[in-house]
Amino acid sequence: MITDHPWPGTDVEAAICDAAGYELLDGSPGDDPAALQALAADSVGILTNWAPVTGALIASCPDLRVVTRLGVGVDNIDLAAAAAHGVVVTRVPDYCVEEVSDHAVAMVLAWARGITFFDREVRAGRFDPGARALRRVRNLVVGIWGAGRNGLATARKLAAFGCTVLVDDRHPERAVPYEVVTVDELLTRSDVVSIHLPLTDETRDIVDAEVLGRMRPGSLLVNTGRGRLVDVEALAAALDAGRPGAAALDVLPDEPHVPPSLVAREDVLVTPHVAFASVESVAEVRRRATEDLVRVLRGETPLDPYP
Repeated sequence: MITDHPWPGTDVEAAICDAAGYELLDGSPGDDPAALQALAADSVGILTNWAPVTGALIASCPDLRVVTRLGVGVDNIDLAAAAAHGVVVTRVPDYCVEEVSDHAVAMVLAWARGITFFDREVRAGRFDPGARALRRVRNLVVGIWGAGRNGLATARKLAAFGCTVLVDDRHPERAVPYEVVTVDELLTRSDVVSIHLPLTDETRDIVDAEVLGRMRPGSLLVNTGRGRLVDVEALAAALDAGRPGAAALDVLPDEPHVPPSLVAREDVLVTPHVAFASVESVAEVRRRATEDLVRVLRGETPLDPYP
């Protein structure tokens, strides 16, 4: 069963399952947990994008052998329940590195060069090139919080513009050739802080009022990771105080709901969780995820198990 999918149809997934001798059931949009459990009752495998794969759902599928995330993070899967029931969890950890890092860089450039601001101004009939102070991108100090694949790809691309790149010290061995600093130094020195952390119990709401208060006045917070990394109410209050001066968010805590405290702000750029997306990345994640699910069902070792 596939619980949900942001692309139209399931032809790719269904064809791979069919070729392996399995029928694919489409549970999209998966809004009713009881209906999803009923549909999944005889499933041996579950493909999921953003829908929660809860312990109750796992327990309701006695023949379930594998849960596969159509993406990178597995925070929507009850990993403890999967382990308790002997269910293998797989994901596709590296399919959208170029897209996510491109999106983060695009957000930095849009802020530094006033792209979205001036687009709104011109469309409203205001042709005033001096309405916003712009920045020289080469002079920016960029802090990368999270030295994983996406964070380091973002660092590489911004360094190519001439930016000074700082990387937090959680994984210093990954950060070559960038300067490794503590999170506190990263926050206080950076004109841009780009978040690339996984969502865990330890990182949930990690960007809180205290963290935001240590950012430079007028700086930019970029989040292309997970929405619940950032306390959005604390962010709204911090923006009022000018620390940071702006935010660019591709992810929100309760999607597709946009917090009222942010929706009308001109100092917040929001995109609808599309940093992962391109024609190429979507085709890749659909194919690789489904092929790994089939590998598990055949008794083979998956290419991308979690952890």
